[in-house]
Amino acid sequence: MTIQEKCREISLLLTDVDGVLTDGKLYYSHEGEAMKAFNIKDGMGVKLLQKSGITVGIVTGRKSDMVTIRASELGIEIVHQGIKDKEKTVTEIIHLLDISPAQTAYIGDDVNDLPAFSIAGLSACPADAAAKIRDIADYVCESKGGSGALREFAELILNSR
Repeated sequence: MTIQEKCREISLLLTDVDGVLTDGKLYYSHEGEAMKAFNIKDGMGVKLLQKSGITVGIVTGRKSDMVTIRASELGIEIVHQGIKDKEKTVTEIIHLLDISPAQTAYIGDDVNDLPAFSIAGLSACPADAAAKIRDIADYVCESKGGSGALREFAELILNSR
């Protein structure tokens, strides 16, 4: 199956946060609060996917109030934080939405995303993802994490329709 054919099947896109929606850096205030920078282009990618009927969700290993805020701003209702077993969580989301793995896309950047890649029918990663991830992803973005990688992946999916 070609990547365009896989893209046409997608009804759910799940994304990691650190290294995909952000550049992977953590900034700490003097009070110890972690801050993250999100790219507005990725936010528009989320909105374009949602407008086309594709559900967007977040599955991330860390917990952060910043993620909760950003997800709320974008109308993302599927938000799973502090996840150690991404394969289990992705499988549960697929079953909850009553879709198939082939209808699921996942974008991640590091080895903790490998289990989610094994479930999703379409996988992608930012240009600066770990080598192990780049080697197995269906699509390697030209954009780095935090620099529009999700938007690029969203456009690939939407332009295939």
